[in-house]
Amino acid sequence: MRLLRRHQALGALLASCGACGALAAPAPSGLQQDVAFSDYTPLSASAELVRRLLSPLAAAQVQAQLSQSDTQLIEQSIDLKDEKFVLYVPAQAPAQGYALLVFVPPWPQARLPPGWQPVLDRYGMIYVSAARSGNDENVMARREPLALLAAYNVMQRYPVDASRVYVGGFSGGSRIALRLALGYPDLFSGALLNAGSDALGTLVPPLPRADLWQRFQERSHLVYVTGEHDGLHLQMDADSLGSMRKWCVFGTDDEITPGAAHELASPAALAGALHVLSSALPLQSAKLEACRADIDRQLAARLQQVQSLTGSGRQAEAQKSLLEIDRRFGGLAAPRTLELQSASK
Repeated sequence: MRLLRRHQALGALLASCGACGALAAPAPSGLQQDVAFSDYTPLSASAELVRRLLSPLAAAQVQAQLSQSDTQLIEQSIDLKDEKFVLYVPAQAPAQGYALLVFVPPWPQARLPPGWQPVLDRYGMIYVSAARSGNDENVMARREPLALLAAYNVMQRYPVDASRVYVGGFSGGSRIALRLALGYPDLFSGALLNAGSDALGTLVPPLPRADLWQRFQERSHLVYVTGEHDGLHLQMDADSLGSMRKWCVFGTDDEITPGAAHELASPAALAGALHVLSSALPLQSAKLEACRADIDRQLAARLQQVQSLTGSGRQAEAQKSLLEIDRRFGGLAAPRTLELQSASK
């Protein structure tokens, strides 16, 4: 009789719970094609993309054009019900949570590169990539928000270690990955740059605002992976790496794949890159502070020059100098560049 009462109580509990069993079911592992996501994040909102991924003067110009045309930015440029993703989840979750690699492709398909699955298993890393996110798609309207939404939705479904969330890409997708790593260092802790990169201080990509930039300098890890016979992209990497050192970014590594041309990282090259990404960054506080102080002096001198030009009525020269500062220093010069622009009109 006592056993019967227990069964009846359990039945009542399950009946009252309704869909509890469905909610508690573990998210699937393995390779999943045509995955649909449904959750949005403020990080992928159009206004946030403009704020983080454009220079201050470029963002102000966008806002001015919208005001003149009496229009507003669309809240989210992506309609997730129309989007599909490929997702690979290792069967065994690490004790500290999965690592995550959000991959931006140059091609239109959502696919897992051949041979990458065992490497992802070894590092306990989830892989996600969006369809219709290749080089032919709009950067700010599709490629960047799709990557952000992929990261957010995976982190809602699976136990992900927030300190091991990376963005990567190949060729043109790698250049997008660098932009996202710069603009979202509070989401991505590093980037896998496979045969595609850009130099800093050239507007594309712009330097982010000071708080994000400091976080990027201190916590982000970049790994460049390019084939030894891919001369064009090796030179791009050299320019990018050189600019990183000039701008006080020391968490960088350069991996050259023997015998490879302009091609996707092999499983062995991927394993080497993930090993480096997983390694702790050495602390270089004194070197970083000295480098930052030098950048601050350069910026202060340039801003003072614009103020002097404006004060002497040389508005055209002041405006030209402001644009050069915006191109070189990006968000580091805000809000001063915006204030000086208003004064020089």
